[in-house]
Amino acid sequence: MSSPIVPYIANILFSPRLLALKRKLAERKRKRLGQPHVMTVYISISDPYSYLLLQVLADLQKRFDVAFDFRTVLNRQAQMYPAPNLWDKNAFNDGRYLAVLYELEFPLIKSDPNPKQDAQLTAQLLHWELQPGFLVKALSLFTAYWQGDTASIHELCDPQVTDHNECYNHHLQANEKKLKDNGHYLAAMLHYGGEWYWGLDRLQYLERRLNDLAVNTDSKEVKFNLGHNQFCKQMAPEGIARAQQQGLNKEPIEMYWSLRSPYSYLALIRMRQLARHYQVPLIVKPVLPMVMRRMQVPNNKKSYISQDTKREALQYNIGFGFISDPLGKGVENCYALYEYAKSKGRGLEYLEGYARAVWSQGVRSDTDKGVQSIVQGAGLNWPEAKRYLQNDSWRAWAQNNLAELYGHDLWGVPSFKYLETLAFGQDRINLIETQIVRHFKGVDRQSQAVNSQAQ
Repeated sequence: MSSPIVPYIANILFSPRLLALKRKLAERKRKRLGQPHVMTVYISISDPYSYLLLQVLADLQKRFDVAFDFRTVLNRQAQMYPAPNLWDKNAFNDGRYLAVLYELEFPLIKSDPNPKQDAQLTAQLLHWELQPGFLVKALSLFTAYWQGDTASIHELCDPQVTDHNECYNHHLQANEKKLKDNGHYLAAMLHYGGEWYWGLDRLQYLERRLNDLAVNTDSKEVKFNLGHNQFCKQMAPEGIARAQQQGLNKEPIEMYWSLRSPYSYLALIRMRQLARHYQVPLIVKPVLPMVMRRMQVPNNKKSYISQDTKREALQYNIGFGFISDPLGKGVENCYALYEYAKSKGRGLEYLEGYARAVWSQGVRSDTDKGVQSIVQGAGLNWPEAKRYLQNDSWRAWAQNNLAELYGHDLWGVPSFKYLETLAFGQDRINLIETQIVRHFKGVDRQSQAVNSQAQ
């Protein structure tokens, strides 16, 4: 049974007050040591997010008085990537989306993997790390690599380095150990003052932090928050109303979801807002958490996700941090009652209420008392619902949902499908909104053209 004191401990660990104290101590230490504002940047030649990040760092340095300590990595921490091939496929497609959003360079077609070349170019980057001008050199090499410019690659690389890449193995291992020891596993990461910022999606938090420290050299502009700023703002109300009148809003959003995923918790709240805004159906398909599928979630990964969820939750004004982990019986209780809640027309309200209870209200959902409060909070009848707790038919549909997720070449939650668009992660709700708007406008234009020809 879950411990009653754990939610209070979690609430302290994720409190804004504790974060502010940590930042204050980090800044005090920096000043005491007389150090500049230095952020460690981890990049990998085969990582699309690293390529995008390198393209914006010069602008970041121009706007803020900061310095970079570059660390090239190559080898993945295998336990952090449950489906590496699917991750790579999604990362490339996601990179194209981000490149369009922020008007950056990115290839249209992904080249075939070449581990030997990756190792050689990694050695070249490691060689440059200890020389001035790394950012310019690295960006040139990344551009040649991602654009398939073999001639430029040969021109940029020193064969004395690339032909002896094994000589740089210890350097590489030191970088990869530093990444792991400091608590992370992904490339395209910036580490500053004890906090992690992943790629373009999290630069906005770094921008705000540097603005608060008055490190900005000009205005206090925040550039890398377009996905957040556009939420429920991509189409005028009259356009939405016209789409509804024409019946264009009948295509559903499908969402693959897990109770134990904090990102799924945020995504469900925001996706329900999006669905209501555009008046489109939302279908939620729960799957078992990874640990309950006999998979591993290392502590570094859990820690980063929780910390990152907290800052995302604060931005969206969603409660988070008073946590009672639903792993095991809590998840089973939730899924056992989902079909009952749907039969009463309260399925989404029930799932959101359950997720909110365990992630922000400290409700111990492995107990009858906890489940009762959640069920009644969703407007459902507890004595009636309680009879379904021993029903395990949900195990079949949970596994079927998982197989369906894999069938879409996706592996994690939250993931979304709208028409032919697939997306992984709560950061890509903006992409789903964009596709809804395109569908509304595209079909609307076709309808107007047909009507014009008929006249």
